[in-house]
Amino acid sequence: MFIWLLRRFYQAIFIVLAMTVIVFAGANLIGNPIDILVSPEADSIERARVIRQFGLDQPLWVQYWAFLKGLASGQFGVSYVYGQSALDVVVSRLPATLELAVAALLLSVGIGIPLGLYCGLYPKSLLSRSIMASSILGFSLPGFWVALLLIMLFSVQLGWLPTSGRGPTRELFGVAWSFLTIEGLRHMVLPAVTLALFKISLVIRLVRAGVQEVLPQEYVRFARAKGLKEGRVVLVHVLKNILIPIVTVIGLEFASLVAFSVVIETIFSWPGIGKLIIDSILQLDRPVMVSFLIIVVLLFVTINLIVDFLYTLLDPRVRIDDTN
Repeated sequence: MFIWLLRRFYQAIFIVLAMTVIVFAGANLIGNPIDILVSPEADSIERARVIRQFGLDQPLWVQYWAFLKGLASGQFGVSYVYGQSALDVVVSRLPATLELAVAALLLSVGIGIPLGLYCGLYPKSLLSRSIMASSILGFSLPGFWVALLLIMLFSVQLGWLPTSGRGPTRELFGVAWSFLTIEGLRHMVLPAVTLALFKISLVIRLVRAGVQEVLPQEYVRFARAKGLKEGRVVLVHVLKNILIPIVTVIGLEFASLVAFSVVIETIFSWPGIGKLIIDSILQLDRPVMVSFLIIVVLLFVTINLIVDFLYTLLDPRVRIDDTN
């Protein structure tokens, strides 16, 4: 186990280093931030001073080396726009995105798994066919169109839910959270549901396919032959044996919710890192862009490592071989 963890740790470091090269090079190919930071009326002396101040007069490899040294010490550079640590800017927006992603994930799991189980157990029922037909909409409808439709219906026409913003927050462990207030929860409903629609459809189809694959297996038929209750058969012998692909997809989808909620956060004016990265791209704030992308890379690598480790806990047939 220790050797496996050590090997995966080194693999994760290599992946992060490779991604830093791609991220840093990509960020430096997007425009020239000096055109935004310096007034068009500024003279060449002022322009040269700003270039030296942000280290943009150095060769790209020198800038990358300085970025790596800063990364090792937890410093991702100073934001051009906010004038403070780029990492602090991103981290200050992260709780808003995390609670939205967690809410969407809980909806996906809480709705998708029961519906997927039902569709897998009773595939020929009218309700099952209706659920599977409806799940196609979750894959097909664009997220931005669904968001606008929900705003028109529940905010403009019915007036039940707010259209934008995060609403009032309350601090917990020094961090402001929306879910701790009723009004904050009302602000979360529309963006969370919009983010969850695609994930619900994905979980439904994944669980249904897994159930139909497991039901004909000998251990399921033997469990039923012993006279075990259907609920125990489904929960212990069916659901437990399809958890590996479900956990894998759920873990990666959670990371994608954090990383790719840009459009939804922009539509609902949700003050998370998705909206922040759009503003940073428009303002060519390279340190914030790089900080965001590095955090996303670390998130994906960490979740992959956790998912791999959970395999041995979820399925005793899976063993980690230290020799491989």
